[in-house]
Amino acid sequence: MPTRMLLLLVRSTGGLEAVNVWFSIVKNKVFCTRGVMTTVNFARTTASKELLKLVFQSIDAQSCPRCFNFHMHTVYSDGRLQPNTLMEQAIAIGLQGFAITDHHSIDGYQVAQTWLENWKWNNPGANAPHLWSGVEINANLLNTEVHILGYAFDPEEPSITPYIQRTATTDEDYEAEAVIAAIQQAGGLAVLAHPARYKRSHFELIPASAVAGIDGVETFYAYNNPNPWRPSALESLQVQQLAGEYGLFNTCGTDTHGLSLLQRL
Repeated sequence: MPTRMLLLLVRSTGGLEAVNVWFSIVKNKVFCTRGVMTTVNFARTTASKELLKLVFQSIDAQSCPRCFNFHMHTVYSDGRLQPNTLMEQAIAIGLQGFAITDHHSIDGYQVAQTWLENWKWNNPGANAPHLWSGVEINANLLNTEVHILGYAFDPEEPSITPYIQRTATTDEDYEAEAVIAAIQQAGGLAVLAHPARYKRSHFELIPASAVAGIDGVETFYAYNNPNPWRPSALESLQVQQLAGEYGLFNTCGTDTHGLSLLQRL
């Protein structure tokens, strides 16, 4: 199994430091097996974002929900899971990486991050998933309310502050271009959530979001809440084709609001 080393220079409080990020690659895809993950060392937002880009390049229809999952909610917005319970499930499932994307809030993410650090301290040498910062933000695109997912951003950056106040923004801050710019200025990646679930067609919204500067689209999504979870075949294919046409990352997520990370509700 070949390996690839990504050398990242990231700015920390002590200056520039080099971070070696080792990732297993099989046929240009991130190697994913239940309960196994190549050791990854990274520091701060820049390294985290670059690692996330590598992961997004590997995402396919089989990635979610047992390898990666980039859409889930806790009791800190409209979900039912406590962050500690969510974290226990993520580890039991064998997730390699994921993001908590509460609506206009990072409170659940922060609680979960603290829990994960404590877990790693108490389980030295154990395979731990990577938890990226995440949020889901309401925005206006083509006179349609859409949801934009932000990942791997620095929560302390001023640009993201208006969007993590547990309420939707208004006026200029509510426009998709402003939301996308704020996420990117905070060092993150912006993704259009469930593109085929809005009043306007994804054939219109994805090109418009690309013009607005979006980084990716939530390609693999289960629109009819099947059990077991699986991405909707037709919509996923259409979104994937549009992502390829506009040079966007593909992502996946269960959009969990219930009590299991393996389901939406």
